[in-house]
Amino acid sequence: MLAPIAAQASSPDAWAEYEQTVVKACVAASGLKDAKPVGRTIQYDDRVPVTALVLAGRYPQAHMKNAPGRELCVWDRKAKKAYVSEADQLLPKP
Repeated sequence: MLAPIAAQASSPDAWAEYEQTVVKACVAASGLKDAKPVGRTIQYDDRVPVTALVLAGRYPQAHMKNAPGRELCVWDRKAKKAYVSEADQLLPKP
């Protein structure tokens, strides 16, 4: 039950700064070319201290022929580290 209290105590500027930190870390960890967020971050409560973000971009490998791709990024709030996994199956193909 601490998450709602913490959320109320945080300013909109603090949340915006946090979201920007997560986006920057996820884009940096991505293996996609021109990676960009798809939507906004997904906040989990403190029982699972992560924030998730879907990224879209293009595969840079020659054999992938610049194909569009997606990744799921998970930001570990305790370690302050981003982890990405291929997630093309997460959303329907455009």
